[in-house]
Amino acid sequence: MLEQNKTKYYPYGLACLIIMIFVILSIQPSDRSVWVIEVIPVVSIFLLLLFTFDRFRFSNLSYTLISIGLIWHTIGAHYTFANVPFDFITQQFDFQRNHYDRIGHFLVGLYAYPIAEFMEKKRYTNYVVAVLFALFFIMSIACGYEIVEWIYADIESGNRGIEFLGSQGDSWDAQKDMLANTLGAVVSLCLFWYIRPDEASKY
Repeated sequence: MLEQNKTKYYPYGLACLIIMIFVILSIQPSDRSVWVIEVIPVVSIFLLLLFTFDRFRFSNLSYTLISIGLIWHTIGAHYTFANVPFDFITQQFDFQRNHYDRIGHFLVGLYAYPIAEFMEKKRYTNYVVAVLFALFFIMSIACGYEIVEWIYADIESGNRGIEFLGSQGDSWDAQKDMLANTLGAVVSLCLFWYIRPDEASKY
C-alpha cells in the first residue's frame, strides 16, 4: 500500500520540483525578454498537463521524461541556451560550441513517448500507428519551432534575436537541431516499444 501511495503522488512531487526550479531561475535571468519567450513552451506544457490531469493521467515514466525536458529548458531560459555554464562538457569532448541547446532538442524528442502513450491509451489507433504518429509529430514540432526561432530572430535583428536563435555561428544549426529532436524521438519510441505499456501496467 505504501509503495502504491508513492507511485500515486509521484507526479505531484515532480510538479513541485518543476515549480521550485522555475521560480528560482525566474530571478534575474541573463535577458528578461529572451527568458519570457523561452519559458512560453515550459509554462504551456506544464499548464496543459495540470488542467488535464483529472481527465488523463500519463505513466510515471512519461511524466519523468517530460519533467527532464521542462527543467532542462528552464535552465536554458535563465542563462540563454548558448551561455549555459556547460564548459566541462565542451572541454571534455573538445567541442567547438556549447551543445547544451542540442541536448535540449534531443530531450524534446523524448516527448514522443507520452504522445504515443496517449494515442495508445485512448485507443485512437493501433500500436504501430501510435508510434509513427508520435515520431512525425515531434518532427513537425521541431520544424515549426525552427521557423518560429527564425522569425523572432529576424524581427529582433539584434542581440536578443541571436540569443534566442542560439545558432552560435553554425549555418546548419536548424537542421542539426531537428535531427536531435528526431533522434530523441526514436530513442524514446524504442523504449516505448520495448516496455509495451499496453501489455505492462506496472509502468
